[in-house]
Amino acid sequence: MATKSPQSRKKTAGAAEAAVRPLRPPRSAKPSSGPMSFRMDSETRALVDRAAAIAGQNRTDFMLTALRERATEVLLDQRLFILNDADWTAFVDRLDNPLPPNAKLKALMARTPLWDRE
Repeated sequence: MATKSPQSRKKTAGAAEAAVRPLRPPRSAKPSSGPMSFRMDSETRALVDRAAAIAGQNRTDFMLTALRERATEVLLDQRLFILNDADWTAFVDRLDNPLPPNAKLKALMARTPLWDRE
């Protein structure tokens, strides 16, 4: 069974993944293409195998696809929100007419962001 190379998986990941690329891993984290190991019960394994077969994928490709989709969904949930018309109007109004900065906001903005700290 042929598996896709990391490069071809990147090409097929889609626009949703591109939307989360700016989120960088911590500087200490090093990308790895090595194996990932975990345990699953036999019922879950059978479920995954059935779904993979229906999708025309082997277990590994199916699990990688599912993991990537779920991780992207979780990250997008932190960046994408949907509002009704009234809430959208209130949100845009708050952006267009922000409250003046208070002492806590000024102190927060003076701090070095976590991603710029060594």
